[in-house]
Amino acid sequence: MDLNIGIVGFGARSSLWKETHRPGRGSRVVAVCDVSERSRAEARAALPEASVTGSLDELLAAGIDAVMVLTPDHQHAPVAIAALDAGVPVFCEKPLAVTIDDADAILETARRTGTRLYVGHNMRHMPMVVLMRRLILEGRIGEVKAVWCRHFVGNGGDYYFKDWHAERAKTTGLLLQKGAHDLDVIHWLAGAYSTEVQAMGSLSVYGDIDDRRDRSHERMRDWFSLDNWPPTAQTGLNPIVDVEDISMVNLRLGNGVLASYQQCHFTPDYWRNYTVIGTEGRIENFGDVAGSEVRLWNRRHHGAAPADETFMVPETDEEAGHDGADALLVAEFLRFVRDGGTTDTSPVAAREAVATGIRATESLRGGGGTLAVPQLDDGLVAYFEAGQDAASVSSTSPLLAPTDAESALRVGMAAE
Repeated sequence: MDLNIGIVGFGARSSLWKETHRPGRGSRVVAVCDVSERSRAEARAALPEASVTGSLDELLAAGIDAVMVLTPDHQHAPVAIAALDAGVPVFCEKPLAVTIDDADAILETARRTGTRLYVGHNMRHMPMVVLMRRLILEGRIGEVKAVWCRHFVGNGGDYYFKDWHAERAKTTGLLLQKGAHDLDVIHWLAGAYSTEVQAMGSLSVYGDIDDRRDRSHERMRDWFSLDNWPPTAQTGLNPIVDVEDISMVNLRLGNGVLASYQQCHFTPDYWRNYTVIGTEGRIENFGDVAGSEVRLWNRRHHGAAPADETFMVPETDEEAGHDGADALLVAEFLRFVRDGGTTDTSPVAAREAVATGIRATESLRGGGGTLAVPQLDDGLVAYFEAGQDAASVSSTSPLLAPTDAESALRVGMAAE
């Protein structure tokens, strides 16, 4: 029998409906809620058999088996908490929330009600990330000691400075909104969460552009073009632009690993570069999609040298977004709703990415000092790491345990 799924927020991430609405194959979208008339009209066109409403209460009372919260970031917490309180399992898009208190409240509500919570950190399903983590788990570079990530956000002007993303009130900042992905991956590759952060950043380019307009009735696809170049020639920015377009953060993790994350929204290219250094070598990705390379050095060399081994990021069978990761993400969520158990994504890790991004933003706006990242209650951590099963709570952390996705990748690569 198909799961009946509701969607709240039919905007940019509503494309996930295509992975969710598969009548006769396990799930169907039966209800959509959005306060925008344009979004409701688009939902009716895409899903003519679904009920479409502007009322969250009406959607939650529609007999759905789960809800996907795909609203703008600052609306995640109130919608997710209402759904959890109603006993409806929740998929919450990343970042989990835009304040630490709200993130913690979501987790606490899930535990109090016993309602299942899943967070949409799709990069944990990206083949490039899974491959790098597999090499770490196999001990190919020894014990991880450092992780560096450079994020070249070539589409930054179009993606983040022409709508609500440009406002602190709705995102806190792009170190959180955009960086939550990478902070989570850094934690995952390193096997621990951040305990201290220190950051610097500025609004270096887009703050000087005075061509602004209200685009609240538009969608990113209405204005996006690679011809919008150079960044200083951008037009039609959001009326409020008060988030940073370049930022850099240093991190100290709980296991002693040191990490750094750099994010720039006015580069010509758009990709992420991770370097992971261990006691016996290092790995680095060149490109982050199928067909890209992850290179490994594990011998001494004079100067720059070709990699000792090169691994190709495998192709996926899915045409879904983010190199097939969106399809894997939705499939895992639906399995979790049906059967429970542990998942590749983690509500605790999602909260830690939020807490790290927020404290880093506070550091860069407060003079660049080192700030501590507040830690979660041990009991709350144990509840989620046991698969949200109070009867199976264990203090053992699964940060570096192989996941189903990694096991499948290992089998596939062994056959190459």
